[in-house]
Amino acid sequence: MPSFFIDRPIFAWVVAILISLGGVLAILNLGVESYPNIAPPSVTVSATYPGASADTTEKAVTQVIEQQLTGIDHLLYFSSSSSASGRAQITLTFETGTDPDIAQVQVQNKVALATPRLPSEVTQQGVVVAKANAGFLMVVALKSDNPNIDRDRLNDIVGSQVLDQISRVPGVGSTQQFGSEYAMRIWLNPDKLQGYNLSASQVFAAIKAQNVQFAAGSLGADPAVPGQGLTATVSTEGRFTTPEQFAAIILRANPDGTTVKLGDVAKISFGPGNYGFDTTWDGKPIGAFAIQLLPGANALDVATAVRAKMDQLAPSFPPGVSWFSPYDSTTFVRISIDEVVHTLIEAIVLVFLVMWLFLQNIRATIIPTLVIPVALLGTFLGMLVLGFTINQLTLFGMVLAIGIVVDDAIVVIENVERIMTEENLSPKEATRKAMGQITGAIVAITVVLAAVFVPSALQPGASGIIYKQFALTIAVSMGFSAFLALSFTPALCASFLQPEHHKKKNIVFRTFNRFFEWTTHTYTGHVGHAVKHAPRWMFVFVLVAVLAGFLYTRLPGSFLPEEDQGYALSVVQLPPGATKQRTGEVMAQMRAILQKDPAVEGVLQVTGFSFIGSSESAGMAFIKLKDWAKRKDTAMDFIQRANRQLFQIRDARIFVANIPTVQGLGQFGGFDMYLQDRAGLGRDALTQARNTLLGKAAQDPVLTGVRPNALEDSPQLQMDVDRVQAQSMGLSVSDVYNAVSLMLAPVYVNDFTYGGRVKRVIMQADAPYRMSPDALKHFYTPSTAQRNADGTPAMIPISNVVHTKWEMGSPALTRYNGYSAVEIVGSPAPGHASGEAMHEMEKIVGNDLPKGYGYDWTGQSYQEILSGNAATLLMVLSIFIVFLALAALYESWSIPASVLLVVPLGLLGVVVFTMLRGLSNDIYFKIGLVTVIGLAAKNAILIVEFAVAEQQAGRTLREAVVDAARLRLRPILMTSLAFILGVFPLFISTGAGANSRHAIGTGVIGGMLFATFLGVLLIPVFYVVVRRLLGDKLDGDGKPHPAAGTDMQSFDSDPRRGH
Repeated sequence: MPSFFIDRPIFAWVVAILISLGGVLAILNLGVESYPNIAPPSVTVSATYPGASADTTEKAVTQVIEQQLTGIDHLLYFSSSSSASGRAQITLTFETGTDPDIAQVQVQNKVALATPRLPSEVTQQGVVVAKANAGFLMVVALKSDNPNIDRDRLNDIVGSQVLDQISRVPGVGSTQQFGSEYAMRIWLNPDKLQGYNLSASQVFAAIKAQNVQFAAGSLGADPAVPGQGLTATVSTEGRFTTPEQFAAIILRANPDGTTVKLGDVAKISFGPGNYGFDTTWDGKPIGAFAIQLLPGANALDVATAVRAKMDQLAPSFPPGVSWFSPYDSTTFVRISIDEVVHTLIEAIVLVFLVMWLFLQNIRATIIPTLVIPVALLGTFLGMLVLGFTINQLTLFGMVLAIGIVVDDAIVVIENVERIMTEENLSPKEATRKAMGQITGAIVAITVVLAAVFVPSALQPGASGIIYKQFALTIAVSMGFSAFLALSFTPALCASFLQPEHHKKKNIVFRTFNRFFEWTTHTYTGHVGHAVKHAPRWMFVFVLVAVLAGFLYTRLPGSFLPEEDQGYALSVVQLPPGATKQRTGEVMAQMRAILQKDPAVEGVLQVTGFSFIGSSESAGMAFIKLKDWAKRKDTAMDFIQRANRQLFQIRDARIFVANIPTVQGLGQFGGFDMYLQDRAGLGRDALTQARNTLLGKAAQDPVLTGVRPNALEDSPQLQMDVDRVQAQSMGLSVSDVYNAVSLMLAPVYVNDFTYGGRVKRVIMQADAPYRMSPDALKHFYTPSTAQRNADGTPAMIPISNVVHTKWEMGSPALTRYNGYSAVEIVGSPAPGHASGEAMHEMEKIVGNDLPKGYGYDWTGQSYQEILSGNAATLLMVLSIFIVFLALAALYESWSIPASVLLVVPLGLLGVVVFTMLRGLSNDIYFKIGLVTVIGLAAKNAILIVEFAVAEQQAGRTLREAVVDAARLRLRPILMTSLAFILGVFPLFISTGAGANSRHAIGTGVIGGMLFATFLGVLLIPVFYVVVRRLLGDKLDGDGKPHPAAGTDMQSFDSDPRRGH
């Protein structure tokens, strides 16, 4: 193949240009995101039981649905929560790679089986099954400069004009509004009702009967009387549209012609559909909603489309209302991708300089520099075919690939240059001869590197997706690189190189050459010496290998490094039962503290909603930090500082946490576990076990911030009906509860039309009559047994037939995989990794809790366990496959062994550098390790390949090895330095996404330094030891070998050349 292209340089150029064109077109069609869609797909089932307590919701709704969730394909785990506001939500998580649509349909079918057993109030509200994505893509908010437009009006604009439009933007998965659109609120006055001898259920029936829409038919329609000349539709008054029309609803018409109207017993007004939410940006009221991404959508495109849609809707808002985005996760994506692209460019420049220093021939340096962009553009083409996107992982793959791509080109050029200089051949002849010697080596290197990377793409779970992005990106670039090294590079060498060895060098190059000659001389001496004393060097090697293994086991494990994404997330928790007003006061104190912090740009606060559950005593805040360039601290520094400062707020517990690196694997970084009551010991026992666990965890030095991810128990009023008393007064139990719920719970009656939209009519007792248990004295219900003097049913006060008592109960009950459970989240203490923290938690559950409790990991922790078990296996598999590939190439079992002995040297380097920088054994570390294994093996191949050839040419073992080491030192140092400098910008980077770049750069640089500098000394020793074990003598056996030149027999790529 090379000789074909050496004779046809223009053909080679055309191929290169076509690859580049394809790559450019591919870039335009590839999606852009921060991380690929790593999170396993999940489906949520949500239902509402208005006015129910958490316990009622769990028993009547959640458990009924859960019991049907069996036999669903690829289901990993499911969790559910039932809240005191009557909301039940079940989240089912599926294996990575499951089709979310099919999962949703299967869940829908199972839920349909449970529907007949659910209370009618629940089915009237509807049970919703939807695909979900855990993290928020962005939050969009409306603010108003117009004093007449308050928060409720803003929320109505969001609910009626914005949400539906945004939900239809392609790629938007779901929206979560912090508030709700208007409803017609009917506030009943129980005292007036009693005065008119009416009950709430009569009012309910009257509204339902009179606020209706009828289809009345038409006049004169066919079939008609002969001569009928007109046809017309009959329209009736439809649903009501204004509070005045509702006020005129007739509740009772008396015989004397007087009427009692709804307006006589109730206040009627527009108001939010549900209360208990409050959103502010820097203290000013806003109407806000959050957007969740559809699984697999491109974050940047969706965010851009949402912004465009908002700009399009903005002109239709009332005057003084404008929109902005207080939280947007895509800024981080954009900046971190830009940073990686900068790194790519820096890497290319550094690699160019290294090659120039070694080759000292500007033409020779330009050749590999031309090959880099072609190979990278080819890789983009490959990514399009594989269905990848441009994200941090694939771009890191590219940065690593630069060093590898240059390798092949350098090996070719260095060899051509050497032959041109030593044998005074013309460039074309030199290229032919050089390609004859090294085609085999290039094929071997490519096969080995591909073999190292491909097994890691087979890993299960979320980490498998991460490995796949890396591994296949690098493997594709390797393929292109090898192809170009055998076509484009030789064509360029033959047509473009000029012999420059007779020209005078400048001072820099002269100094470098003197230094390099001295190095080569010293090195050759060392190799000769080491080969003689192979056993003692092998002993040193064994020590190094043991040390590497020992340190590797000491490295703390984790999943992905935490990133500074420009935001922090805070969860606010007040004492149980606190009202929204109290939560609002805490939010104001918190804001005052945060606004003094130099790193903070603004704070979006949501009162009444947080990731751990909705209740008036909870809240959350998105803290937006200033741009990376404008602040000195990282997000992690700020979080520690903010946690210290917010500790002084008395009335609340406030946690500030980082946003998870990967959207959709849980809401907080750190670990995430469920403590389960597997023996059915009851909620109280579970709470005790939880407190024991938290107490032990608080004393543990490895753990920090361990907390229940749930709302604390809050006061509840337990109400029981005295059944005997009720029956004797002519009341049934359902009458009593009905009367109470029509007053205390917001009851959805039916709909009305307003502003071109259908909205709800909601009835409830007016605020003063819902404030304490005394309210029950004001509620009356008609008796079936007792009558008044005028024959109307007697009204009986509810307080006569019910007994109430205060008790504590949970505002939200959690279940996991069908067991009652509590979710516990926390983080490893600084200097420890999540793997250690998880091990500690497992120990506490195993040793300190009574029998009958189990634990399960979820979210990122679950993925970490999945990936941890498979990673070591895959490392071994990678090494084994490399061994097999080499054995096949060299037709020998022994040579691959001498190549693979270099692996522990690389491992030691990776581990040492990672430890010195305080990083952990995460996914990036493992990818770095795989890369180093491949590259270290490549160095070994270069030496061993030549030694084998020399031996076949009749040299003794010692001569062959020393010679091979001397000849290959320059290309090995050159390719390794090119690689190390190519990755160096990752090692020192700052700004958005720097932690991932450090994680990958550090290990790779350490591994390459060790594998190169220890490797060039020890590879000859390995080869000699393996050969001598096979019976070769160090200085030959005295028999003359037939000389066959140094043309490599087994790898001659051109069969026409004579042997």
